[in-house]
Amino acid sequence: MTNDQPQRGKIMRKIVISTVGTSLLTQQIQRGEEREKTWYNSLRDTANLSQKEIEAKHPNVTKIIGELQARAMSKLDPKNIKAIRLASAELNGIYGLYQENLKTGVTNGDMHWLIATDTGQGIATANIVKDFLLSQGMAADIYTPPQLSTASTEKFSSGIDNLIAWLDSIIAPERDNPNTKICFNLVGGFKSLQGYLNTIGMFYADEIIYIFEGQNSDLITIPRLPITIDYAALAPHKVQLALMYAGALISSDRIAGIPETMVDTPGESQFGLSTWGNLVWQQCKKEMLSQELLAFPRLEYRPSFQADYQAIRDKNERLKLQETLAKVSRLLEESDGNTQALNSVDSINYTRYQGSNGIDHFRVTLSQRVSCEAVGGKLILRYYGTHAHVEGSEKLR
Repeated sequence: MTNDQPQRGKIMRKIVISTVGTSLLTQQIQRGEEREKTWYNSLRDTANLSQKEIEAKHPNVTKIIGELQARAMSKLDPKNIKAIRLASAELNGIYGLYQENLKTGVTNGDMHWLIATDTGQGIATANIVKDFLLSQGMAADIYTPPQLSTASTEKFSSGIDNLIAWLDSIIAPERDNPNTKICFNLVGGFKSLQGYLNTIGMFYADEIIYIFEGQNSDLITIPRLPITIDYAALAPHKVQLALMYAGALISSDRIAGIPETMVDTPGESQFGLSTWGNLVWQQCKKEMLSQELLAFPRLEYRPSFQADYQAIRDKNERLKLQETLAKVSRLLEESDGNTQALNSVDSINYTRYQGSNGIDHFRVTLSQRVSCEAVGGKLILRYYGTHAHVEGSEKLR
């Protein structure tokens, strides 16, 4: 039996990620009614606004959404599965996944994540679907990637980046469990979001499902394709990729050899990771950053720090340390070596050791620290480890 095969006799639990659109709301508009003739246009014109923006600027739309929510919820009668599947594309996919028997998912302890746009209408629709699933005994929650909307290309791209980071943090670890299946339900949601999630799902999902449109909806299942990343081609660019992932913008001469699809440019001569670059880096960063200690700009390593790094056996710990070093390096580069820039980031928490002779330290995790000293626009890293190890090594205890 291999690790990627379910264990005999074990229940295969599903984690289902469903994209959520707003058709469940808009389909409730009675366009033949005189007072509702402008409702669709009102929803269209406020589609990318947050709930607070709608309440502040369009109070009439808040009332429209509330009325349409009530109508939609009345359509979701568990005794009439056909009506539910016609009303909600998201639930149509979920019912198709369970062959119309949701109790299977309840018994298996399945988890449903609903991906909503960062808008009032998107969250309102997701709440309808969530409340219905909860009423049926399902475990369900909503994730709203910050800035995910179609208001602009920049916001949409930023939202997708936030979604990828969430998938890497919450969903990717679940793939290590041989008795868990990750399923992307892309029946609902906006076409632009579906298009991106179809590609992203090839990295995170075990299967992607769609539903044929029409009276007799048949489930389409797309298994994960055996996509592999060319680590050897990316390995020479580990430092640049780690810096860009940390938010750095680098010059064109430093991205030579990196695939064009992995970078984009917010300016004429500076480049950062594209959405696809972010996706690829999420898949390979653990392998790339858990090997040798990388030479980041404005950082130097004492032999004592190098020895502490070599003593780390856990790949995730090495990954976290080198991601922190990339962030510190980027901040120093942007500030021309001024360590005051590190004080502005709470997660780094750069401070001076009391009673020390110019020895500073910064945080990697709540329990792990790096001691250092600022010299000529650079940081000389001295020790890494727990408070006790670092302070003991610096003879500060």
